[in-house]
Amino acid sequence: MAKLRKTFSAEFLCKLAHQKFQKITEPRRKRVCNFSLADCFMSGLAIFSLKYPSLLQFDQGRTEDKALKHNLRALYGVEQVPCDTQIRERLDPIDPIQIRKLFKAIFAQLQRGKVLEQYQYLNKAYLLSIDGTGVFSSNEIHCENCCEKHHKDGSITYYHQLLGAAIVHPEHKVVIPLAPEAILKQDGTSKNDCERNAAKRLLEHLRREHPFLKAIVVEDGLSSNCPHIETLKALNYSYILGVKPGDHKSLFEWLEGEFCTFHEIAGANGIVHRFRFINNAPLNEAHFECKVNFVEYWEIKKGKVNQHFSWVTDLTITEQNVFSIMRGGRARWRIENETFNTLKNQGYCFEHNFGHGYQHLHTVFAMLMMLAFLIDQTQAFCSPLFRKAWEKMHSKIRLWERIRNLCMFFYIDSWSALFETMGCGIEPAPLKCDTS
Repeated sequence: MAKLRKTFSAEFLCKLAHQKFQKITEPRRKRVCNFSLADCFMSGLAIFSLKYPSLLQFDQGRTEDKALKHNLRALYGVEQVPCDTQIRERLDPIDPIQIRKLFKAIFAQLQRGKVLEQYQYLNKAYLLSIDGTGVFSSNEIHCENCCEKHHKDGSITYYHQLLGAAIVHPEHKVVIPLAPEAILKQDGTSKNDCERNAAKRLLEHLRREHPFLKAIVVEDGLSSNCPHIETLKALNYSYILGVKPGDHKSLFEWLEGEFCTFHEIAGANGIVHRFRFINNAPLNEAHFECKVNFVEYWEIKKGKVNQHFSWVTDLTITEQNVFSIMRGGRARWRIENETFNTLKNQGYCFEHNFGHGYQHLHTVFAMLMMLAFLIDQTQAFCSPLFRKAWEKMHSKIRLWERIRNLCMFFYIDSWSALFETMGCGIEPAPLKCDTS
């Protein structure tokens, strides 16, 4: 684990967020507001950082919990705390692409601090896992960017999806999330967006923001098509993409008539890792000129197959690297287990509708939640104080509840003081609140 540095501390990351939010521009407003846009952004970040289950509970805390205003100022730099309605109104028209700059800034800190070196994998490249997930669905509530599903009975389901991306590693449970891409109806179109188009936008954004990032994109079988592979090549990404016999029938039929290399590795606990691989195989009949390298894997224990996977990749497969390629392909699940499942089941309330708005509010909130997750993940990997507090609480959910309760009832001067208090099991002394 990396040692704690100032640039990885919660204090520094929250100040960095505040600085970046101050530079975000907003459309011209008809009426004057006493709350700065940065205060609205930081209040939104605080909601997801402190794991409030709704904006209403945050708004109640703003008026009822005397210490909360002090702590929002001390921990998040919020000078004036806006109400829930003001947060929604100010953030709704903001273009979510402006928030991407903050993800880039935090990623740059991790690069400079050599933290990301621990995530380097094959050929010193990073495994970039990409996958989509649903974040909202309703038969009534909708905005101009909602995708629509029209049913035979005439009803309409409005929904939002999000394409997430994270740096993963087979040896690390902590993932490093990058800025997500919304899957939504684009301006001026009547058709729904799709994951393939969102993936192209996401990869283009990442290449523009990180022009020298050496990455191996890891995705599921939906991405194993020639147009997507050509996009990856054009953007200088390597790839490990899942394939299945039902979706790639011609590829598996072609393999039956070819000489493939078989290789076995004896693992721990009597497990045998069996591989079949071949280089320079045609992806399908429609794009016979699109050549890929193929690997199939069986995990066998006591003569029975426990796991069975297959992938295509642009990495030349050998007996020396086939095991590592397999582990890289299986690491794709970290975006499911350590990202989406964490956001949905460990206090972030990922699928809760915090506010839909009329333009971009839902996407802005989703990005703020992912930003809070990135700051938490940085603390989990880099901060001994955070990990000690986490160990003391035994679970992330209890940790979030404890942090929120302390911020509601006690004056906290800094994140360091908060984590030290929790790690040592000492109750902070409540200060007299100014009721004026």
